[in-house]
Amino acid sequence: MTTLRRDLLLGLLKILDLLVMIGSFLLATTSEVYENGPISISSFLSMRIKVGNLLLFLALLLVWHLVFSAFGLYDSRRMSNRRTDVLDSLGATTTGTLVSASILLLFDVRMATLDFILVFWVLTTSVAASQRVLQRSILERIRRHGRSLRHILVLGTNPRALEFTRRIESRPELGYRLIGFVDREWDGLKAFNTSGHHIVADFLNLPDFLRKNVVDEVVIALPMGSLHTWAAKIAALCEQQGITTRLLSNIFDLKSSHTGMEEFEGTSLVTHYTGATKGLPVFIKHGIDFIGSAVLLVAFSPIMLAVALLVRLTSRGPILFSQRRLGYNKRVFQIYKFRTMVADAERQLKAIEHLNEVSGPVFKIKNDPRITPIGKFLRRTSLDELPQLFNVLKGDMSIVGPRPLPARDYEGFNQDWQRRRFTVKPGLTCLWQVNGRSSIPFEQWMQLDLQYIDKWSLWLDLKILLKTVPAVLRGSGAA
Repeated sequence: MTTLRRDLLLGLLKILDLLVMIGSFLLATTSEVYENGPISISSFLSMRIKVGNLLLFLALLLVWHLVFSAFGLYDSRRMSNRRTDVLDSLGATTTGTLVSASILLLFDVRMATLDFILVFWVLTTSVAASQRVLQRSILERIRRHGRSLRHILVLGTNPRALEFTRRIESRPELGYRLIGFVDREWDGLKAFNTSGHHIVADFLNLPDFLRKNVVDEVVIALPMGSLHTWAAKIAALCEQQGITTRLLSNIFDLKSSHTGMEEFEGTSLVTHYTGATKGLPVFIKHGIDFIGSAVLLVAFSPIMLAVALLVRLTSRGPILFSQRRLGYNKRVFQIYKFRTMVADAERQLKAIEHLNEVSGPVFKIKNDPRITPIGKFLRRTSLDELPQLFNVLKGDMSIVGPRPLPARDYEGFNQDWQRRRFTVKPGLTCLWQVNGRSSIPFEQWMQLDLQYIDKWSLWLDLKILLKTVPAVLRGSGAA
């Protein structure tokens, strides 16, 4: 697609979005006016538009355009998908509606009622999302027929470059035509030659190749450690000629990390992270933790009071046991539990460490001599852990997450992969609890924690919570 044609279509898209906003605004206004009683045609035609209201509406149009631009709805979206289009449209219309409603309320516009805002949001969201989906379907059909193609050149012949190319070629609807590869002589070329692809230039001949051929984009898939200088030179060369340059973000060939793009004061940052750190599901999880812990503390307060009395009456020492545990990214916090052992249990640990019945650095034995009679019951029913709801309410823990470990146990870790379990908040229950607890070997326990991190979702949290109740009632693996 030529630049002129693309600019023309993009301009039409912007106008269409504004027309959708205007139409939705008028329909929402009409429905609001009609609710207050039918209006005659003569009355409608006799309405006057004040200059102030007109200026206010023009300001709303500008806000609407800026919000849509901020959500990237006018950027090239060739490599995105329908789901992203719908979510971005939803985010743009929701933000635009909230900002517009705030402006209307600020200027005391009477029609800015809840019904008006809801109708406006539903109309703009449904039309904007449908419009993007239809637009993508039309463009994909055009690209499948060999039109509106982007000519792409891949810099590098390593496995990462080949994997990227395989994905591009499996998606003809994206409209990319692979020109070839650029690289120098290296040991991996034998494997590359069996792929069926070909090298069109080396690093020295690339400038001349770019001058004489149609190249829309260059994808850099070179190893940054050994070929950073060449990659920088070629990126600068592409910049001079106005050629789009893309860099495969996983330059370190990480296996389990997710990748995100951020911008800080004009500097673009490629971020590698494990687990989920942001987004609506994470926000919902935090809300569930706060509200859920508060509700459960109120609901279980009679039971907690009864347990506190039992602990105080059946053994000497404090009611609560407090211990330093490692939380999110190894932050130290004080965990609270009902005391189930004798008061000096920590000092007695060294004398019985040789009796440990589990593998790894953790210490657990079924018949720990330090446990009080009431403590056995509390541990078997997990009632001793109810005070940890205060830790959840404070934000040190989550309802669902890997169990927090004492600093002593962490010092015994001998594999760095096990330490990734600390990249999320610890929790009251997790896969370890519902799969046998102390009966599970330490290494399998750590693998279950990483499985939770890698596959986390709100649905997984719900399934773990549903399995926790029968696991607690059975007292399986409690020690």
